Order: sequence, then structure tokens, then C-alpha cells
Amino acid sequence: MTIRRALISVSDKTGIVEFSRALAGLGVQIISTGGTASLLEKEGVPVIGISDVTGFPEILDGRVKTLHPAVHSGLLAVRDDEEHQKAMQELGLDYIDLVVVNLYPFAATIAKPDVSYEDAIENIDIGGPTMLRSAAKNHAFVTVVVDAADYQTVLEEVKAQGDTMLETRKSLAAKVFRHTGAYDALISDYLSKLQGNPLPESYTVTYEKVQDLRYGENPHQKAAFYRKPLASAGNITTAEQLHGKELSYNNINDANAALAIVKEFNEPAVVAVKHMNPCGVGIGSDIHEAYQKAYAADPTSIFGGIVAANRTIGVETAKLLSEIFLEIVIAPDFTPEALEVLTKKKNIRLMKLGEIQAASERKPEWLVTSVDGGMLVQESDVHSLTEADIQVVTNRKPTEEELKQLLFGWKVVKHVKSNAILLASDDMTVGVGAGQMNRVGAARIAIEQAGDKAQGAVLASDAFFPMGDTLELAAKAGITAVIQPGGSIKDEESIAVANAHNIAMVLTGVRHFKH
Repeated sequence: MTIRRALISVSDKTGIVEFSRALAGLGVQIISTGGTASLLEKEGVPVIGISDVTGFPEILDGRVKTLHPAVHSGLLAVRDDEEHQKAMQELGLDYIDLVVVNLYPFAATIAKPDVSYEDAIENIDIGGPTMLRSAAKNHAFVTVVVDAADYQTVLEEVKAQGDTMLETRKSLAAKVFRHTGAYDALISDYLSKLQGNPLPESYTVTYEKVQDLRYGENPHQKAAFYRKPLASAGNITTAEQLHGKELSYNNINDANAALAIVKEFNEPAVVAVKHMNPCGVGIGSDIHEAYQKAYAADPTSIFGGIVAANRTIGVETAKLLSEIFLEIVIAPDFTPEALEVLTKKKNIRLMKLGEIQAASERKPEWLVTSVDGGMLVQESDVHSLTEADIQVVTNRKPTEEELKQLLFGWKVVKHVKSNAILLASDDMTVGVGAGQMNRVGAARIAIEQAGDKAQGAVLASDAFFPMGDTLELAAKAGITAVIQPGGSIKDEESIAVANAHNIAMVLTGVRHFKH
């Protein structure tokens, strides 16, 4: 077979003139529509208008132009089927051997902050996906291209043998169905959310590949990194890497965890993370002070960790960061002087985040978690606690400083794997007990890590105390105030223990399980 006729109609016209000119030079007859036809004519590429093929004008503002038997017969006819051949001959129809189509920019349209519903609907392509699907279905005979990155491959094969190889057509067809599937998923998601139905009876999501990864959590696991088509700024999927080797699967997970914590704070904050848990968090009058506190929280565990900041990294902070081995430093930006210091370390990855949305402005997003044979979907936990939300349940109220530390601890403990206990003092974490099977075990770890710093510290618990044993342990360590959700049938037991030891305890009414 030989490619004789091509139908070309693209919204993204990157490379299309050069590609079309090359095809025409190989003797391929080019059919085109609307703006694509006008561009090709202007550039001197021979082109036949779609109306000359269909015998029917483009109508309804271009909504109807390719939805015609003369087009789809040419795409769907099985070339070695005698009945199909006979029908094409009797009706005076001709085959279309190559389709080059990309779709109306629906994603770019709905990404506009002021997009209207009418504009979004008008940018839902109908004819394009229909042609793509017809051609892809009949890939045994038809070559279909939806990505400009494939132009060169197609040209080389047509130059060499007059047609593309079957394996190439199979690969291109699979790409088409991925493309149209993602396109439809984005449209259905947009319309469902507008109707207040974010969890419909059928849940389809689409992501774009950022990069292949060397491996997953472990070297024997394959992995890749994807992002949402309309991912918001200020997250790991949109961050710009300024220095260092490629991110790994674990790097990305840890960086995402660090960012989730640092976004809790409007004041200057620094978070150090190891294995998805914070090992040190500090806030200060500036980012330099905040880093010093995050480091002092656990100078051992921060080694080999990920550090996230919510302010630009300056040279003095960079000097401290360069003193230890870190996998990643991620921040809104770095001063030139800071970059000069940090880029001397070959392996450190530096990620420029751009603007971070204020904690008070964050809105929940839908999170997808895979399970064997299915998935779970839930809103992200963006609940923020204020002083007005808490209930003091003990005889002693927390002091102003204790309350400040309790609210700080509460922001962090929600990001620690459950069961979670966190100790805080002087605007920094001093002990973290993460991922334990019982709450008193988590408390023991946090208290042991804090050592002498537990004396006078506050304690935050991600969920209620099922009994008073954790409070007894806290009292022995010298903890003076506690924040926890409450809601246990034994709340009174915990309150009684707190009162007996003059511990101030407040309830939030909200828990923060994190599995």
C-alpha cells in the first residue's frame, strides 16, 4: 500500500506546515479544513478543501464539516474486503490513508480563570475525536497522527517505503485512544464538578507523564511520574529543577509530604522530612531562623532528608544547608548567592517552587489512592484550626504561649503517619512518634526523642486517647499542655489524669488520621 491522500486538521499547528510540505513533495494529496487549510494555502502547500471532498459546505460556524460519509467511508473502509471495495466504487468514494488531527484546546480553555461555561462547551471537539477514532480503529490500513512528535517518524517511513509499518500504525492508534480517552475524561470531570457531582457512578481520571523514573520504591519496581493536566502552581509536579540529578520515586513522595506541611504556615517555616514523616519543623521571624529550628529538632534524622521552605532561600541559610547531605531543597526561589553555594554540591537537587498559596486560601482537591483491584477517592485534608474552634476541658487553661505551641503542633501532627504523637516547644518540633500500632507507643517514641526538651513541651495527638495511659506518660515527661480531638468514651478518664497533673488539655473535635 501507498499513502496517497491525507486529511490534516489541527488546532496546534506546531510543525504542520513543514510536515505537510514534505508530504506534498512525496506526492501525497492533502485535504484540509478551516484555519489549517488557510495556513497551508498561505504557505504555498497544495491543499484541497474539505467541501470539495464532501460536496457539502462547512456549516454551523464550522461545527459540521468532517462528519460526512465521504470522510468516514474513506477512513473506515476495509481495503481487502471486496464488498467494501465495491461500495466505495459504486458511490464514487476514495480512501483516506493518513489522518493528522489534534483537538480543540479544551484544557487550555478551562484553565483560564475567567472562562465562561459557553466558551468551555464551544471548545469540546466533536469531529476531531470522531476522525481520530475511525482512523485508529482501521489502523490496519490507515495511519493516524495526533502528536507532532510523531511527524518525523511517519515521514521517514513514507519516504523509505511509501507507507508506514503496521507496528508503527498500531502504536499511533494506541496513542490516539489514550489521547481521546484523556480528552473525554477532562470534559466529564469538568461537567460533573459543575453539577456538584465530583464522585459520579463512573470515575475516570487522566494524567500527563512528567518523566520515567529509574525505579519505584525499590529497584525491582518500575515507575513513572505523572501530573494532572490542570495541576495548580506551587507543588512538586510544577516545580522547576535548578540543579542535581533526576528525582526518584521516593524523592517525589517525600518532597510532596514536606510541601504539604510547609503549606500549613503563613509565617516563615521550614520542614525536614524522612520517609514521608517530618523529622523537624520550625517557624521563625525569617527563613534562616526557621531552618535553624528545624535542624535542631532532629540533627540526626535530617541527614539525607528533604527540606522544604515557604520563603526564598538566602545565602546564609544556604551555607547551613550545604553543611550536611540533603537529597532535595525545595523553596519558592533561591537568591543567586544561595544557588552559587548550593550548586557546589553535585548531588543535591534544588527545586524552585514558585508562589505558594497561603494556608488560609487552600481548597480541598480529590486524592486517588490505589488498592488491589480498585481505588479510593477522598478530599484532601485542608482543615484549619483556629483558637475559636478549640474547647478547654481541664481545670487549667493553657497559657498564651502553650496555646501558640499547641496550634503549631496541631498543624504538623496532621501530616504524621497514624498513630501519631508530636511534641513541640519554642516554635519547633522536639519529638515525633509516627506510625505506631498504639498511641502510647507513639508517645514513648516522641518523648524519648525529645529527651530533656520534653520538659515544658506541649503534646499533639492526631486522634483521641482511648484511655489515660498516654496522659500518664506525658505527665512523667514534664509535658504541660495537650491538644487532641476528643470523642472517646473514656474522655473523662483522660481529663481526670490531666487535671491530676495540672496539664491543660484542649479538644479540637476533628481528627487527622493519616495512613
